[in-house]
Amino acid sequence: MQQHTIFEPYQLGDIQLTSRIAMAPLTRCRAVDSNTPNPLMAEYYGQRASAGLIIAEGTSPSPNGLGYTNIPGAYNELQAEAWKASTQAVHDNGGRIFLQIMHTGRIAHANNLPEGAAVVGPSAIAQEGKISTYTEGRQPYPIPKALSTAEVQATIQEYVHSAKLCDQAGFDGIEIHCAHGYLPNQFLCPSRNQRTDQYGGSIENRCRFVLEIVEQCIKAIGANKVGIRISPFSYADSQDDPQLMVATYQYLAQQLNNLGVVFLHLSNMGEWNENKAAVWPSFRQLFKGTIIQCGDLDLNSAKELLDSQQVDMVAFGRDFIGNPDLVERFKNNWPITERNKEGWYGPDEKGYTDYAFYEAN
Repeated sequence: MQQHTIFEPYQLGDIQLTSRIAMAPLTRCRAVDSNTPNPLMAEYYGQRASAGLIIAEGTSPSPNGLGYTNIPGAYNELQAEAWKASTQAVHDNGGRIFLQIMHTGRIAHANNLPEGAAVVGPSAIAQEGKISTYTEGRQPYPIPKALSTAEVQATIQEYVHSAKLCDQAGFDGIEIHCAHGYLPNQFLCPSRNQRTDQYGGSIENRCRFVLEIVEQCIKAIGANKVGIRISPFSYADSQDDPQLMVATYQYLAQQLNNLGVVFLHLSNMGEWNENKAAVWPSFRQLFKGTIIQCGDLDLNSAKELLDSQQVDMVAFGRDFIGNPDLVERFKNNWPITERNKEGWYGPDEKGYTDYAFYEAN
């Protein structure tokens, strides 16, 4: 019987992947010692190298972006050096790995940030709800410091510096996290961005921050090494006018296509709704590069997506946690280890690197 296209090699930019299955970025909160990657993380990614592409966990380009406890950074030489163990482990096992660059922006708390860092955002508007902290339990999100125009431009340069460090660390590329309410996504949404300078107001201005990040990262490391993740109408923009946000995402997709980013990664969270139906199908027409879709897929729904030709790759997240050999399990119809949230967020190997590979009888 002919193998489904999901398991066939795929050309992503100038690298060949072993399949069209990506491992989605998953926050695992294992970084230690000033948000530095460690050998346990290298073991974890090396175990999962049979994924066609690993997109490693959200990693901050700045001390200001370390909003959660024990997430890694990629903004200094020590961190870049430490990341080499992970890229080497993946490459030694025949895999490919990008790193997701994630600045949390206003989704942060001062207790989670190093000395001298600040909770920042496009405007002084707090995120609703509470966040876990190192020593103060769960706390309400604070009102962020609104970045000045000069600080916005300095933040863009932090992304560029981080991209160069990722390249130095051996990553095959980076993914700019412009989804799920983090800093670039905050700039897109009028409910979070009430600026009056060139980074607020019109669609073009609200998209300017992320597009300048992408453009300058491409100049630094090359278009084949820069992808981006967005999550249209997956809760983070629920407070904004739907028609305006449809137009915003369509403009963004067109500009990303013009810049030549290597992939557009669509993250589907929550139920499908009329707003998603209004914008998601248009991305195939607007963006000619690789489109990846993620969002609680199983093997059958992933195959259907690929068969529809609306996307080129599919990403799985939580099923890769308990199944380091997920691709082989799919390919051979082996059972999938059920999800167990208990060990998702650290601090040790339990629920992280202690999942077994399947042994066929």
